[in-house]
This record gives sequence, structure tokens and C-alpha cells, in this order.
Amino acid sequence: MRPVPSGKGAPPLRAVPSSPDAAAGAEAAPEKPKAAPKPKPQPAEAEPKRKKPARPDPNETVTVVEVTPMARSARMQRRHWGVLASFVVIVLLPLAVAAFYLWAVAEDQYGSTVGFTVRREEGGAAADLLGGLTQLSGTGSSDSDILYEFIQSASLVSRVDDELNLRAAYSAPYPSDPYFALRPDATMAELTAYWDSRIVQISYDKASGLIELRVLAFDPQTAQAVAQAILEQSQRLINDLNLQARRDTIAFAERDLETALERLKAAREALTLFRTRTQIVDPSADIQGRMGVINNLQQQLAATLVEYDLLLTTAAPSDPRVQQTRQRIDVIRERIVQERDTFSSADASAAGDDYPSLIAEYEGLSVDREYAEESYRAALQALDVARSNAVRQSRYLTAYVEPTLPQTAEYPRRWSMLGLAALFLTLAWAIMALVYYSIRDSR
Repeated sequence: MRPVPSGKGAPPLRAVPSSPDAAAGAEAAPEKPKAAPKPKPQPAEAEPKRKKPARPDPNETVTVVEVTPMARSARMQRRHWGVLASFVVIVLLPLAVAAFYLWAVAEDQYGSTVGFTVRREEGGAAADLLGGLTQLSGTGSSDSDILYEFIQSASLVSRVDDELNLRAAYSAPYPSDPYFALRPDATMAELTAYWDSRIVQISYDKASGLIELRVLAFDPQTAQAVAQAILEQSQRLINDLNLQARRDTIAFAERDLETALERLKAAREALTLFRTRTQIVDPSADIQGRMGVINNLQQQLAATLVEYDLLLTTAAPSDPRVQQTRQRIDVIRERIVQERDTFSSADASAAGDDYPSLIAEYEGLSVDREYAEESYRAALQALDVARSNAVRQSRYLTAYVEPTLPQTAEYPRRWSMLGLAALFLTLAWAIMALVYYSIRDSR
């Protein structure tokens, strides 16, 4: 057999025998030969010549077997211990502390549920007489939006605190549970922040206007009492809004009535001054009277003309009767012309105005008076409607879920809080590890 050189980078090669006999001899070589019996002494003979081993055939194919070295066993390196230690410090240790606090230190809390909404009374036909007046009580935001902001305000917190003493109720477990309990010496700002984050959980559906609250406390009775206080204070707010809306509506109707009354007085005074100045009560009636005079004169003229024609058939033109009749006709015609001239002359009234101007002025004053009278009647009716609406409530706070008395402690949500803590801690640890290794590899 002969060794075959390996290429660069190839693993070391083992020599392979060139024939089966050589391979068998190579396999049997490691075995220890058995002890042969001592040969009997023989007479000395000439030592035979040793045969030289046969040279391998250069055309013979040699099989090369590649032997892969065995991998070494894995061992913890220094960097691995550092990563494990950081995971323990950043993730496991805080989780253990959080779990201990949640299950061994945190006090149980009870949740009372209450739900309500605001309903408006629809106005009828009588309310439509107010026109835009009924919209006075509306604002840019709906009543539910106002109530939603009121529940989270310091005003409600102060009212409930005065009624139930929230500081005493929520600071009882403070020495042993500093995270979920309230400090006994908390200020109003701290109490309001604690109210929004620890006491009240509010859910508001803008589409339907439904408001649902979950009120937490360290005992069931306190949770129900706080929920009931919120419901009562919300009802008071709605009543105050009703009262303010009624006051504003009545005040607006009264101001509108006063304005209409002043307008009516001014219109009537202007018409009175016109009649005093012109000494004509109604120019239209005066014209009708003058037209009656003209019609009467025309009738007399027609009758006199007929009489004149009859006289001409029986008497001569020089007859005194004919001349008198003719003179009468001329007088009537002249009178008709004078009466007609009064319609356009400046002497139609004591003020020296002509009839067209008088009629135009009178009609304008009459229209102003009629409009003022209609406005006054509408304002008076609107005031009556506003006063009738003031005796009934236009907004109602309807509770579709009364404050419940909790039976079991459902808070704090220990497993949920622990799961969220584990998630965020693991993410923080992974981000820090990635940042550390990226910085180290970039050096």
C-alpha cells in the first residue's frame, strides 16, 4: 500500500492497502500473535533468501476514504453567561417582584357597574311656533359629551369626596399597598388623577350616547356607593342644564316680546303723526269720498245734458231756460275738472302734499304697523309656549344599568398585568441585547 497526498485544506488521509491480502494483513496486524512452541533444534542450514515485496501496479485504482473528525462537546462561554445574567436581572427578577407584589401585597378590589344615557323630549307643534328659539338650549356638543367630561372633572370628584370621604375609603390599605392605594394626605389634583386612573373606568359610545362606568373600591359597599353618587350627581347636572335652558328660553322670549312691543309702538306713533300732519285719517277712504263726489257730478252732468237736448227740441237757443241749462253744464264740467285736479295738486292735505305721495307714505306706515302687530302676536305666543315648556323637563337621565353590588373581587387583573409586564420586559431585554451586540460587532 501507499499513501495518497491530500489537497490543500483537505482532512488527513489514511493509507489504504492496494490488495485484499494486504488489507487483511493490515487488519490482523494489531492482534497479538499466539505464542508458538519452541522449535526443536535443527542442524544448521543455509539461510533462504527473502522475497522482496511486490511493487503495486501503477494502473491499480486506489480508494480514498475521508474521515471527519469528531466535534468537541459544547461549553458555556463567558459571553453566554453575560446574556443569561442580563435576562435574569432585566426580565426574571422584575417579574418575580411584580408577581410577589400582585399576589402577596396588593389588596383585592371590587367593581360596581352603572350605565346611563341622556334622552331629550321631542317638541310638538306648539314648540314649532318658537322657530329658532327652541334651538337656544343646544350647544356644539351633545348632552352626553358634556356628561362624559363632567364625570372626569375635578368638580364631580370634589362633590363625591364631600359626600363619601374618598380619601378615607381609598387610603385604608396605603401602608401595605402603596401602588393601588391612595395617600392619606393627597391633594385635590392627586385625588382627581387617582380618580381617573384607579377608581373610574368609563366607556362612552358616541354613536348611541350610552355611558357605562366601572367603579373600583376595596370593598363592595364603597364601590356601589361611589357609583350611586356618580349617578345622582349626573342627574343633578342634567337638571341644572334643564333649568338653565328654561331660564334662557324664557328670557329670550321676553326680550323678543319687548322688542316687538317697541316696534309696534313706534309704528303706531308714526301713523298717528301722519294723520295729525295731513289731517287725513285714511287717504284711501278720502280718495274714495272724492271719487264719489266726481261720480255724482258726472251723473248730474249727464242728466243736465239730456235736459239741455230736450230743451233745444222745443225752445230756441236764446231761450233763458236753454241758456241757464247750458250755464249749469259748464259749471258742472268745471267742477269735475277741479275735483280731478285735487288728486295731483299739492293742496290735497293740510301739509301741502299731493295724493300720490300721501298714499305711498300711508301704505308704508300701514305695512310697518301690520308687521309690528304680527311680530308682537308671535312673540307673545312664543312667551306663552316657553312658559308652558318651563313646567316640564326636556332632558332625562335614564339609567339602563343600576349601580350593582359586586359579589367577588375581580381586580386587580393579576395575570393580565403579569403577562403585560413579561411581554414588555422581554421586548426591552431583546432590544438592549441586539443593540449591545450590534455595537460590539461594529468595532
